[in-house]
Amino acid sequence: MKKVDFHHLDHVKDQQTSKRTLWITLFITLFFTIVEIIGGLLSNSLALLSDSAHMISDVLALGLSMIAIYMASRKPNSRFTFGYLRFEIIASFLNGLALAVIAVGIFVEGIKRMITPQEVDLKLMLTIATIGLIVNIVLTVMLHRSTKEEENLNIQSALWHFIGDLLSSVGVIVSAIIIFFTGYLVFDPLISMVIGGIIFTGGAKIIRASYLIIMESVPEKFDLEEIRQDIASVEGVEDVHEMHLWAISTDHYSITAHVFVREDIQPFCVILAVNETLKSKYGINHSTIQVEHAQFHDHGEYGKQFLQQRESSSLPQPDPTAE
Repeated sequence: MKKVDFHHLDHVKDQQTSKRTLWITLFITLFFTIVEIIGGLLSNSLALLSDSAHMISDVLALGLSMIAIYMASRKPNSRFTFGYLRFEIIASFLNGLALAVIAVGIFVEGIKRMITPQEVDLKLMLTIATIGLIVNIVLTVMLHRSTKEEENLNIQSALWHFIGDLLSSVGVIVSAIIIFFTGYLVFDPLISMVIGGIIFTGGAKIIRASYLIIMESVPEKFDLEEIRQDIASVEGVEDVHEMHLWAISTDHYSITAHVFVREDIQPFCVILAVNETLKSKYGINHSTIQVEHAQFHDHGEYGKQFLQQRESSSLPQPDPTAE
């Protein structure tokens, strides 16, 4: 019979709100992407085509996010002991990378069109852009509300996609109006390049956030030294070292630490107190505390210095008033 490890945490996410929001957003986006591609080709507008290209990335990003939510709901097993939560971060990284690549493509095509301006169908361009603006406002509001209910980097990356779409629609409308009154076709690629810059900024933020989690850096919301001091303040703890704090996904954190404890203190009580401190003050539910003694566990020079300091502090101090 195969043994299955017990996990006091499920290492799963049951994100019903995020799942429902993404399904609705995916269907609406897919429909309007088709409309916008046809409109962009018929009107010959780069701003509109760049927006439709971004909408295609939205469809792919939303599909990837749906897979990530499904994976995050799967239980851990003997191979993936943390479950599949990290897939959410991988998907977010790919979404952010897609944003950056699309932005670069828009910028390159914009330069070409600035060199060789092309005629556009302003009426069709303006009509589709206006419909797109309404659609993107609705979807952006839906995703924004979802991020308030459930913390999910995938939803945040999808939100950035649609903020980019919203700005794209505004940009297309503005460029159409300017071209109509001035006749300067250069505003179509110029505004699309500005939109590309904004999209790139959003993608870079998602890439950075995902990268930090993948690299298992200390989450920015935590101060490692403050946590060290709180653990050290637990009765019986004499030293805290070998600390590691990282995020499995956007709201699942793990910490490990080694502590030296006094011989007269029950080590199980120390572990219980440390775990309770981490849970109540920092919301860290997954902690692994290793109790050690410097005389029995080799810590090299660090352990020698600790024992010397403890010995010197335990020696009786001379009375400065004695003659």
